[in-house]
Amino acid sequence: MTTVRLPLFPLNSVLFPGLVLPLNVFEERYRALMRDLLKIPEDEPRRFAVVAIRDGHEVAPSAPGMPDPTAVPERGPTAGFGADPAKAFHAVGCIADAATIRERADGSFEVLATGTTRVRVLSVDSSGPYLTAELEELPEEQGDEAGALAEGVLRAFRQYQKRLAGARERSLSAGADLPDEPAVVSYLVAAAVMLDTPTKQRLLQAPDTASRLRDELKLLRAETAIIRNLPSLPATELTRTPTSLN
Repeated sequence: MTTVRLPLFPLNSVLFPGLVLPLNVFEERYRALMRDLLKIPEDEPRRFAVVAIRDGHEVAPSAPGMPDPTAVPERGPTAGFGADPAKAFHAVGCIADAATIRERADGSFEVLATGTTRVRVLSVDSSGPYLTAELEELPEEQGDEAGALAEGVLRAFRQYQKRLAGARERSLSAGADLPDEPAVVSYLVAAAVMLDTPTKQRLLQAPDTASRLRDELKLLRAETAIIRNLPSLPATELTRTPTSLN
């Protein structure tokens, strides 16, 4: 079992390997994390782990910009996550490699990272200025018939895109190339389809690529049917990820 200890960055969203994650970092605990990452030489990976929040707050209550500026703000690495932060997070997350960390004049950071490897959270340490975790790296097994399933998922995804574009009275850019490697297909589709966080989390922690693709095929068919029957369904951009408040 390969384990690694890394800083932990909890979000209200799921990061998949290969996907880009923009972050707006303003809370002090995560500023400290970024300052420590900047101490790592540029030619070495500046890694941290992203986990989806199961029960808690991405931004600590009463942090800057929150509705009640008079409340006493929570402080410290566990703010918003309760006495046992490990219980507030989903057990499987993704390592992120920060390609760009830019400090602003006010001390906040603009960060651009990319998901790399799935990990399972074994333990969480809250003794420092930010959370760290002992993580087990999870291999990506192909499973049975992953190649054929990937082809089916890509066909279903294109139909989903067409339906969604029609529902929004917009046209898709022509000639967009989609990958054909099964694992890459499974992660791209999982990130692009409009799904809630628990469903995306289920896809992230699928036991192998084929299982994830089978699940996605069912989801794509169901979502496409919903869009067909509800043409005014609101949607977000398929290929863009909103910047986290953190």
